Amino acid sequence: MGSRPRLVWLVSEDWYFRLHFLHWAEAARDAGFDVHLIARTGERGPEAASEIRDAGFAVHEIDLRRSGLNPFDDLRARRQILRLYRDLAPDIVQHVAIKPVLHGQWAARRLGIQARVNLIPGLGYVFSSRTAKARLLRPMVTSALGRALSREDGIMVLNEDDRTFLAVLAGVPNESVSVVPGIGVDVERFHSTPEPDGSVTIALVARMLRDKGVIETVEAVRGLSAAGKLVRLRLIGGPDPGNPESISEDRLKAWGDLPYVDYVGPVVDVASEWAKAHIACLPSQYREGLPTSLSEAAACGRPIVTTDTPGCRDVVRDGETGYLVPPSDTAALLVALDRLVSDPELRQRMGAAARADAEARFSRQAVLGQVIALYRRLLR
Repeated sequence: MGSRPRLVWLVSEDWYFRLHFLHWAEAARDAGFDVHLIARTGERGPEAASEIRDAGFAVHEIDLRRSGLNPFDDLRARRQILRLYRDLAPDIVQHVAIKPVLHGQWAARRLGIQARVNLIPGLGYVFSSRTAKARLLRPMVTSALGRALSREDGIMVLNEDDRTFLAVLAGVPNESVSVVPGIGVDVERFHSTPEPDGSVTIALVARMLRDKGVIETVEAVRGLSAAGKLVRLRLIGGPDPGNPESISEDRLKAWGDLPYVDYVGPVVDVASEWAKAHIACLPSQYREGLPTSLSEAAACGRPIVTTDTPGCRDVVRDGETGYLVPPSDTAALLVALDRLVSDPELRQRMGAAARADAEARFSRQAVLGQVIALYRRLLR
């Protein structure tokens, strides 16, 4: 290994890396690593790959689709990964999400790359959805993931439920699976601001998927409005056509025509959206990794209403920084939101506690220190 160990990231899409992990790569570079990215590029335009390259990182293109079940596509992607790993000769590899873990582990083991970090940021559609397709795929994916992670020392997750699940699957002690509390929030950019004037605004920041609890949130706000509460809901994010749970653009626009709903769509400056809101809401029906939108809302001093599900429950201290409600329970969601809508002092008290919690647990400094320490331990 040379003076600058080479770290190669394998991620399905360039936009996903840019959105969530570019600051991880920058931290690794600052810590002395030579960082490369392998990803599919261009799905959402050329800007993501250009920004990554402008930040000083080499981008190596492959055709690895995050969805799809064509075995020939997966075989072709594996061969591309194997060739790039052979050419780049990484000292350490970082695989992110299930497909990159499956294919990257196969290639890294074949080439004898010993330092391997496998981050499962969330168990996703196959493990959380109740559709027939998901139930059919779940045992196959579970088996494949178990083989890929068997006896691995570099497994990384974002919450305690996933730690327990993957430790059993991989056959390792719980403490062998690293838990990082999210991807790390820039607590200087995401900072507390005073509540805005006007109607109490509830913001839901997420991909517009059914299993994010978007429908339940619209119904809960409908109930609050019908009860005479001056309240608005802002839906911030777009549909995800590659996900079977995606809500159509037409339905989202129809909701936006309601007097108490604004369909905003995708935004770049999420911090400014939290400045326009009083309350954060994400009633995810199943499991998350650790929702970035909620940790950012906490950093902005906004109280949170979310569900008592894996990942979501790791963000909120129930009764202190927000409320946890059962999944798919519109009535309970309405009650929790109503408490915050009706009580400005409660909102401010919980918001201040959420900000302090975010500084202690979710800041980039806290998260990236753990990540770089894991890289160095595995290299040793």
